[in-house]
Amino acid sequence: MSVYGNSASRQARQIRAQARRGVRRRVTAWVGLNPEAAAADVVAARWELGARAEKETVRLVRPLRWRGWRLRHDRRLAGRRFNVDHVLVSPCGTAVVVADTKRWHAGWTTQVIDGRLHCERQDRHGEAEKAARYAVLVGEALGMPGLAVWPVLIVHASTVEGGHVQVATVHGMVQVIAAKQVRQVLKAAPQGWTWRGSRKVARRVDGVLSPYR
Repeated sequence: MSVYGNSASRQARQIRAQARRGVRRRVTAWVGLNPEAAAADVVAARWELGARAEKETVRLVRPLRWRGWRLRHDRRLAGRRFNVDHVLVSPCGTAVVVADTKRWHAGWTTQVIDGRLHCERQDRHGEAEKAARYAVLVGEALGMPGLAVWPVLIVHASTVEGGHVQVATVHGMVQVIAAKQVRQVLKAAPQGWTWRGSRKVARRVDGVLSPYR
C-alpha cells in the first residue's frame, strides 16, 4: 500500500480491529451477529474513502514537480496529534501550501453561504477553521520570516461552486478547490523558479514535519 493516505488507512484498520477484539467478537462479526463490528465497518469505510481521496490528490498534484513545486504528503508536526495531508513548496520558495483532502457528499455543491462554508445542508465551516489553524501552526513551526503559508481544502466528489471558492476564518482566508481544479489553480499562483530558495524551504519543511508514523 502506498504511504500516501496511510494515516487514514491505519485509522480504518484500527476501528475494525477494535470492534473485533477477542475470539467471541471475531466469530460473531464473521457470522453477522456483532452490531458493534457492523457499525465500526461503516465508520472505517468512510476513513478508507478518505484515504483513497488523498491518494488521488497525490496523483493530481504530482505533475507540478515539473514546474518546480516540491511535494510532501502525510506529515505530522512534533507535539501535535493532527496530520497534514499535503505540503507543497512553491517554485519561488516564498510560499508553502498546507492542504487537507476532503471527500464530501457526491452530487452536493460546496459553496459559501452567509460567510460560512457549506456542502449543501451540511455546515463544513469547522473544517475550514481547522485547516487555517493548522496552517498557522505549521507557519510558526517553520519560523521563516516572509514565508507565506496558504491553507487549502481540496474537495473530492462534491462539486465546488465555480471550481474554487475562498472563505474567511478567524485564522485567515482558506482556499477551497475542487480536486480536478487544484493543479490549474496552483499553476496560476505567482511564478518564478528559485531552486536554492525552494530547496531551503523544503529542507526546513522536512526538519519540522516528519512522515506520519
